[in-house]
Amino acid sequence: MPALPLSGIKVIDMTRVLAGPIAGQMLGDLGAEVIKIERPGTGDDSRAFGPPYLNDPDGSRRDNSFYLCANRNKKSVTVNVAKPEGQEIVRELVKTADVLLENYKVGDLKRYGLDYDAIKAINPRIVYCSVTGFGQTGPYATRAGYDAILQAMGGLMSVTGHLDGEPGEGPMKVGPSIVDYMTGLNATIGVMSALYHRDAGGGEGQQIDACLFDTVIASLSHWLQPYLISGKVPPRRGTWGNGGMPAGVFRCTDGELMLVNGNDGQFQRTCEVLGEPDLAKDPRFLKNNDRVQHGKEIMAIFAGLFLKQPVAYWLERLEAVGVPSGPINDFDQVFADPHVKSRGMRVSSNHPFEAALSLVRNPLMFSGTPITEYHAPPLLGSNTDEILSTIGYDGERIAALRTKGIV
Repeated sequence: MPALPLSGIKVIDMTRVLAGPIAGQMLGDLGAEVIKIERPGTGDDSRAFGPPYLNDPDGSRRDNSFYLCANRNKKSVTVNVAKPEGQEIVRELVKTADVLLENYKVGDLKRYGLDYDAIKAINPRIVYCSVTGFGQTGPYATRAGYDAILQAMGGLMSVTGHLDGEPGEGPMKVGPSIVDYMTGLNATIGVMSALYHRDAGGGEGQQIDACLFDTVIASLSHWLQPYLISGKVPPRRGTWGNGGMPAGVFRCTDGELMLVNGNDGQFQRTCEVLGEPDLAKDPRFLKNNDRVQHGKEIMAIFAGLFLKQPVAYWLERLEAVGVPSGPINDFDQVFADPHVKSRGMRVSSNHPFEAALSLVRNPLMFSGTPITEYHAPPLLGSNTDEILSTIGYDGERIAALRTKGIV
């Protein structure tokens, strides 16, 4: 099996909860050795979120599903970085590391002598990635930032939710912690870019400032650009699409489907499937711009037509004429989907608590260096002795540190 893309890269992961751990997991999936630094006794905050939990068969230990989703392909080392002996361990580890990931509040690690300038003095080649809610600069820099808060402040909630005038109107949070996930991906892109620059451009590392606030704003570019051009704040569109019209969720006799008419030809073929070909000749609906201006009218007409048959009936006929559409799947239906099965989106890992722990695979597929191994998220501190031995700590010294609560 060929080496993975990041084989030989060592990452010190001092992040917790989701955005930072996602970046560490991505780097680990790609072959980096990722050493996760956790607090003795409690570990990553997300280990205690819940339920549901993955429980030790004897009931003595448990890990939260939230932790399990973002920490595979890592090694766990417990270190109390608030103590000088713990800080020294981190400094020893970074001497041979390529990357340090952290998501502490701005200024916190400086108190411990583990800020970028201090680490750079030890290892000038280090790529130091700081993941925060609001970034390293600006009036909000010291604020804590959680996904839902950034969805609100960054404008995402303002354009998400039912149309004004409909029941349930008003701003709405996107279900998953999508800003955390996107920030983790941005941090990964930043780390890999800085590693390339370091190795191709002279050997110097640098600090990366990745934050949720910048990420959510940047992710809204296809909504923000019209605003920047026109100065008009866009309304919420419910499930309406962002370009082609009509596009949205339509109720059928036994459920709902999502339809997108991305161009005039697709609209014409949809009208034929619905048994109303003359709709495509209506002056209100001839071109996409016309249909956008008369959006509520065409959406209401389509809503009445789709109510005449079940979901499968419409999807079969829309697929036959090349009109993009799909069912509204719950998670049971997602993993039962034959395409999802063929893509292997559900993978198994051997966990101490469960022989075949199910995980969602990395979404990247490489032709030459495929990701095939998914090591289960580590138990708290399970690799402490192993990793400390690589920096010269013998068993007696590790035992003494454990007695003092340092590891």
